[in-house]
Amino acid sequence: MSITTYGLQDIKKEIQHLPQEQLAELCLRLARYKKENKELLAYLLFEANNEQAFIENIKSEIGFMFSQLPSESYLAAKYMRKILRLIGKYTKFIGSKTAEIELLMSFCYAFLQYTERRTSYKPIRLILTRQLEKIRNLIKKLHEDLQFDYTQDYNSLHSAAENKLPWLYK
Repeated sequence: MSITTYGLQDIKKEIQHLPQEQLAELCLRLARYKKENKELLAYLLFEANNEQAFIENIKSEIGFMFSQLPSESYLAAKYMRKILRLIGKYTKFIGSKTAEIELLMSFCYAFLQYTERRTSYKPIRLILTRQLEKIRNLIKKLHEDLQFDYTQDYNSLHSAAENKLPWLYK
Protein backbone atom coordinates (compact mmCIF):
# COMPACT_ATOMS: atom_id res chain seq x y z
CA MET A 1 0.00 0.00 0.00
CA SER A 2 1.39 3.39 -0.94
CA ILE A 3 0.12 6.93 -0.80
CA THR A 4 -0.42 8.54 -4.18
CA THR A 5 1.60 11.70 -4.75
CA TYR A 6 0.13 14.28 -7.06
CA GLY A 7 2.00 16.64 -9.32
CA LEU A 8 1.93 20.40 -9.10
CA GLN A 9 -0.44 20.69 -12.06
CA ASP A 10 -2.98 18.39 -10.39
CA ILE A 11 -2.78 20.37 -7.16
CA LYS A 12 -3.16 23.67 -9.07
CA LYS A 13 -6.30 22.42 -10.84
CA GLU A 14 -7.83 21.25 -7.58
CA ILE A 15 -7.04 24.51 -5.77
CA GLN A 16 -8.83 26.51 -8.48
CA HIS A 17 -12.10 24.73 -7.63
CA LEU A 18 -11.94 25.40 -3.88
CA PRO A 19 -13.91 28.17 -2.16
CA GLN A 20 -11.89 31.02 -0.61
CA GLU A 21 -12.58 29.99 3.01
CA GLN A 22 -11.34 26.45 2.42
CA LEU A 23 -8.28 27.76 0.58
CA ALA A 24 -7.41 30.04 3.51
CA GLU A 25 -7.82 27.10 5.90
CA LEU A 26 -5.48 24.95 3.80
CA CYS A 27 -2.83 27.71 3.74
CA LEU A 28 -2.96 28.12 7.51
CA ARG A 29 -2.77 24.37 8.03
CA LEU A 30 0.24 24.18 5.72
CA ALA A 31 1.96 27.02 7.57
CA ARG A 32 1.33 25.41 10.94
CA TYR A 33 3.48 22.34 10.34
CA LYS A 34 6.71 23.69 8.97
CA LYS A 35 8.64 26.78 10.02
CA GLU A 36 9.89 27.53 6.50
CA ASN A 37 6.33 27.45 5.11
CA LYS A 38 5.27 29.93 7.79
CA GLU A 39 8.20 32.20 6.99
CA LEU A 40 7.46 32.05 3.26
CA LEU A 41 3.80 32.84 3.83
CA ALA A 42 4.75 35.76 6.11
CA TYR A 43 7.15 37.07 3.44
CA LEU A 44 4.52 36.82 0.71
CA LEU A 45 1.87 38.54 2.82
CA PHE A 46 3.88 41.28 4.51
CA GLU A 47 7.23 41.81 2.80
CA ALA A 48 6.88 40.96 -0.90
CA ASN A 49 5.37 44.33 -1.80
CA ASN A 50 8.58 46.13 -0.75
CA GLU A 51 11.35 43.82 -1.90
CA GLN A 52 14.16 46.40 -1.72
CA ALA A 53 13.46 47.18 1.95
CA PHE A 54 13.43 43.44 2.67
CA ILE A 55 16.82 43.05 0.96
CA GLU A 56 18.23 45.98 2.97
CA ASN A 57 17.00 44.35 6.20
CA ILE A 58 18.74 41.12 5.25
CA LYS A 59 21.95 43.01 4.45
CA SER A 60 21.90 44.70 7.85
CA GLU A 61 21.25 41.31 9.48
CA ILE A 62 24.24 39.87 7.61
CA GLY A 63 26.42 42.72 8.88
CA PHE A 64 25.18 42.20 12.43
CA MET A 65 25.80 38.45 12.27
CA PHE A 66 29.33 39.04 10.98
CA SER A 67 29.96 41.45 13.84
CA GLN A 68 29.12 38.56 16.21
CA LEU A 69 31.57 36.22 14.42
CA PRO A 70 33.48 33.95 16.83
CA SER A 71 37.24 34.32 16.92
CA GLU A 72 37.98 30.59 16.68
CA SER A 73 38.36 29.57 13.03
CA TYR A 74 36.27 26.39 13.19
CA LEU A 75 33.34 28.16 14.85
CA ALA A 76 33.68 31.14 12.50
CA ALA A 77 33.40 28.84 9.48
CA LYS A 78 30.29 27.19 10.96
CA TYR A 79 28.76 30.58 11.63
CA MET A 80 29.50 31.75 8.07
CA ARG A 81 27.78 28.66 6.69
CA LYS A 82 24.80 29.49 8.88
CA ILE A 83 24.70 32.99 7.37
CA LEU A 84 24.88 31.48 3.88
CA ARG A 85 21.98 29.13 4.67
CA LEU A 86 19.97 32.15 5.78
CA ILE A 87 20.83 33.97 2.55
CA GLY A 88 19.84 30.89 0.55
CA LYS A 89 16.48 30.68 2.30
CA TYR A 90 15.69 34.35 1.73
CA THR A 91 16.75 34.28 -1.92
CA LYS A 92 14.48 31.29 -2.41
CA PHE A 93 11.63 33.37 -0.97
CA ILE A 94 12.40 36.37 -3.18
CA GLY A 95 13.05 34.31 -6.32
CA SER A 96 15.26 36.90 -8.01
CA LYS A 97 18.79 36.42 -9.31
CA THR A 98 19.61 40.10 -8.81
CA ALA A 99 18.58 39.92 -5.15
CA GLU A 100 20.74 36.82 -4.71
CA ILE A 101 23.72 38.61 -6.25
CA GLU A 102 23.20 41.64 -3.99
CA LEU A 103 22.98 39.49 -0.87
CA LEU A 104 26.04 37.42 -1.77
CA MET A 105 28.03 40.58 -2.51
CA SER A 106 26.96 41.94 0.86
CA PHE A 107 28.17 38.68 2.42
CA CYS A 108 31.54 39.02 0.68
CA TYR A 109 31.99 42.65 1.74
CA ALA A 110 31.14 41.70 5.33
CA PHE A 111 33.60 38.82 5.05
CA LEU A 112 36.33 41.25 4.00
CA GLN A 113 35.46 43.62 6.81
CA TYR A 114 35.19 41.18 9.72
CA THR A 115 37.49 38.22 9.09
CA GLU A 116 41.17 37.93 9.86
CA ARG A 117 43.13 38.62 6.68
CA ARG A 118 45.92 36.13 7.39
CA THR A 119 43.71 33.20 8.29
CA SER A 120 45.25 29.88 7.46
CA TYR A 121 42.05 27.88 8.01
CA LYS A 122 41.22 26.53 4.57
CA PRO A 123 37.42 26.18 5.00
CA ILE A 124 37.14 29.92 5.70
CA ARG A 125 39.17 30.68 2.60
CA LEU A 126 37.03 28.34 0.50
CA ILE A 127 33.82 29.98 1.69
CA LEU A 128 34.85 33.29 0.13
CA THR A 129 36.22 31.82 -3.09
CA ARG A 130 33.05 29.74 -3.61
CA GLN A 131 30.84 32.78 -3.11
CA LEU A 132 32.88 34.84 -5.55
CA GLU A 133 32.58 32.02 -8.09
CA LYS A 134 28.84 31.77 -7.46
CA ILE A 135 28.37 35.51 -7.98
CA ARG A 136 30.32 35.37 -11.24
CA ASN A 137 28.17 32.49 -12.52
CA LEU A 138 24.94 34.24 -11.51
CA ILE A 139 25.97 37.40 -13.34
CA LYS A 140 26.42 35.39 -16.54
CA LYS A 141 22.74 34.36 -16.36
CA LEU A 142 21.42 37.93 -16.27
CA HIS A 143 20.31 40.21 -19.11
CA GLU A 144 23.17 42.06 -20.85
CA ASP A 145 22.40 45.46 -19.28
CA LEU A 146 22.28 44.02 -15.78
CA GLN A 147 25.39 41.96 -16.52
CA PHE A 148 27.34 45.13 -17.23
CA ASP A 149 26.25 46.82 -13.99
CA TYR A 150 26.85 43.81 -11.78
CA THR A 151 30.14 42.97 -13.49
CA GLN A 152 31.48 46.38 -12.48
CA ASP A 153 30.33 45.78 -8.88
CA TYR A 154 31.85 42.31 -8.95
CA ASN A 155 35.16 43.60 -10.29
CA SER A 156 35.40 46.20 -7.52
CA LEU A 157 34.58 43.50 -4.94
CA HIS A 158 37.16 41.18 -6.43
CA SER A 159 39.89 43.83 -6.49
CA ALA A 160 39.08 44.76 -2.86
CA ALA A 161 39.39 41.09 -1.93
CA GLU A 162 42.70 40.73 -3.77
CA ASN A 163 44.07 43.86 -2.05
CA LYS A 164 43.01 42.76 1.42
CA LEU A 165 43.60 39.01 1.23
CA PRO A 166 47.07 37.92 0.10
CA TRP A 167 45.99 34.27 -0.16
CA LEU A 168 43.15 34.81 -2.64
CA TYR A 169 43.58 32.57 -5.73
CA LYS A 170 47.04 31.33 -4.86
